[in-house]
Amino acid sequence: MDLKNSTVLITGGTSGIGLELVKQLTEQGAKVIVTGRKVEALTEVKKHFPNIYTFQSDVSNPEDIRQLYQDVTHQFPELNVVINNAGEMRLIDMQDASNNLENITREIDINLSGTIHMAYQFLPHLLTQKSAALVNVSSAIAFMPYSIAPIYSASKAGTHAFTMALRLQLKDTNVKVMELIPPGVNTNLQKDWVLKTNSNQMMDVDKLVNVAIRGLKNNTSEIKPSMVKILKFLSHIIPNALMNLGHKEFGKFKQLNNNK
Repeated sequence: MDLKNSTVLITGGTSGIGLELVKQLTEQGAKVIVTGRKVEALTEVKKHFPNIYTFQSDVSNPEDIRQLYQDVTHQFPELNVVINNAGEMRLIDMQDASNNLENITREIDINLSGTIHMAYQFLPHLLTQKSAALVNVSSAIAFMPYSIAPIYSASKAGTHAFTMALRLQLKDTNVKVMELIPPGVNTNLQKDWVLKTNSNQMMDVDKLVNVAIRGLKNNTSEIKPSMVKILKFLSHIIPNALMNLGHKEFGKFKQLNNNK
């Protein structure tokens, strides 16, 4: 993929992996369009990257996506890359009665439904381009359900399955369907967690996006760092051992949650 001559739309581009994608794609010479829910966050990103374009939009809201499509394709008819990066991850105990039905599936609405809605809405436009790509950001947790984050696990497993299925549907078209599969990454995704993560066991966001940029340039179907490749391999050989290892965190979380 020729990034220098690409126009790229990134959802959730105001922080974490999305913000680093903004930085590195801008350095590659791409024209970058950023979406996010918060106007203030978009304004702040624009200060640091004055050449980008910003649109307030919430991927969990279908009406926002319809409006985004109209605005972006009208202003940027050359748009040829959509990166579905917007995401949320919460630690949830399904036995905690303080949760409610209205927001228990929030990660599904953002991570999975948002990705599907964006793909469906923008696909007709991408199909008109000479060369185009749809990039979905999933997670290594797609291969190893994480008991401390059951809804997030479901959303990323769904994203992985959806991406593989869509890739098959579009294999004879000009649209490449790609998946960025991060491991645990040092971002603000975990800032509100009661159980703190060990940053030494996480990947730095700039290194992850470096891998992503190389993958985009090489049209790699599944873009994943070495540790994710190992995890995916082990998930086929010792799946129960991996899940039980991750499940140890749930006990710590449950205790901390009860002590709040």
